[in-house]
Amino acid sequence: MERIKTGIPGLDELVEGGIPEKDLILLSGVCGAGKTILSLQFLCSKANKEPGIYVSFEEELPQIRSTAKAFGWDVEQLEKEGKLKFVKYDPFKIEDIFEVIENNIRKMKAKRVVIDSISSLGIYVKDTADLRRMILQMSNMLRKNDCTSIIISEILSGRESLSRFDVEEFVSDGVILLHNLLIAGEYRRGISIWKMRATDHSKKIHPYRITNKGVVIYSTDTFTMR
Repeated sequence: MERIKTGIPGLDELVEGGIPEKDLILLSGVCGAGKTILSLQFLCSKANKEPGIYVSFEEELPQIRSTAKAFGWDVEQLEKEGKLKFVKYDPFKIEDIFEVIENNIRKMKAKRVVIDSISSLGIYVKDTADLRRMILQMSNMLRKNDCTSIIISEILSGRESLSRFDVEEFVSDGVILLHNLLIAGEYRRGISIWKMRATDHSKKIHPYRITNKGVVIYSTDTFTMR
């Protein structure tokens, strides 16, 4: 199986060297866990060789660009070179969303795509069966265009779930969870691989930090670091 490097220090070691090529990965976590940062890092760190698209259904593009710049990623230059593209799309117009994304993929020959977020999109798709069908269609479209992709989903604080609507994980090839764990009276960030297609992945929760250069994941599972 072909695997791609995520560009996130420590993550590839947890998934046998990288994410399976053309797979759709669900990235879930509570508010403030770093989902946007990790997704931007996935795009920006490898954009010179593998162009990428960030599709936002809620957050404004200037704010996303500002977040990327804060970690030293030169998104303006990448955009000028046609290696990175940010797209803001109205979730009310879901009927032609696949065509918009696919046209952008083909125009710039994108290999990586981030969808932010299924939580925002799902608000306008009232029936969970329709949402599941839509995610599956999106997955098929992205795979057909040779893209390895991340879809973001929020987890409501206090809920024991893997996603916002409890369907996203069933139509994704892999699931990565970002935890906010209360340990010894202090909240610590942790990451786990819930599933990853055809991969002997780590079964542990590993600590991670959000540094000034992005997310860094540690192989230890003791949470002794501060």
